[in-house]
Amino acid sequence: MNVVFYVPLLLVVVALLASAIKVLREYERGVVFQLGRFWKVKGPGLIILVPVIQQMVRVDLRTIVMDVPSQDLISRDNVSVQVNAVVYFRVVDPQKAIINVEHFYEATSQLAQTTLRSVLGQHDLDEMLAEREKLNDDIRSILDAQTDAWGIKVANVEIKHVDINETMVRAIARQAEAERQRRAKVIHAEGEQQAAEKLVEAARILGEDPRAIQLRYLQTLTEIAGEKSSTIVFPLPVGTVEALARRLGGEGDGRE
Repeated sequence: MNVVFYVPLLLVVVALLASAIKVLREYERGVVFQLGRFWKVKGPGLIILVPVIQQMVRVDLRTIVMDVPSQDLISRDNVSVQVNAVVYFRVVDPQKAIINVEHFYEATSQLAQTTLRSVLGQHDLDEMLAEREKLNDDIRSILDAQTDAWGIKVANVEIKHVDINETMVRAIARQAEAERQRRAKVIHAEGEQQAAEKLVEAARILGEDPRAIQLRYLQTLTEIAGEKSSTIVFPLPVGTVEALARRLGGEGDGRE
């Protein structure tokens, strides 16, 4: 009879000891409450709790990688886009993470979604595509400031994808093509301008000495002869043609 009485008592003692002994890993901390009131943060290692009187909540201190779902937003230039991101954060104050907010992971996730929409909605589509580093830092600083009261440190925020519909993709492609055509025309015009400036400079240099133009004529004839052409055009200076015309005109007047 005595043995039957002591067996349940022994089981109760073993159960109490099992519930009193806790082991926390290196990356874990235990927020201990005593009679419902916060007592202290303990760990890592072996933790002994007073059964019934003390309760403990485990908190993981490792960096958490949280994927922010795609958010539909309208940019400042009225373009509908879908944006998703990833947030890296960790708990630095277990007491605040347990006492000041209910389910800190869900709270941080909801805050990240609203912050992503509000920040990106203030920028144009071109800024979202070209200035991601700046936008990442802006979102991170806002999240870090608002989650500080929850004992959370936001280490990094990365915008992963900026998706737009096919109609806008075609419009952007047309815009890019028009921009390339504009640049090509500008480059061609600049080339024509530089070529004209060089031609004017060459004409000025050739005009300083009449022998220079004669040498240029001979060089042109050499180039034409080298092409094995059946027709050779020999250019004459305009002044020579005019002098010859005046001379012929004068001789004709004398015959009359």
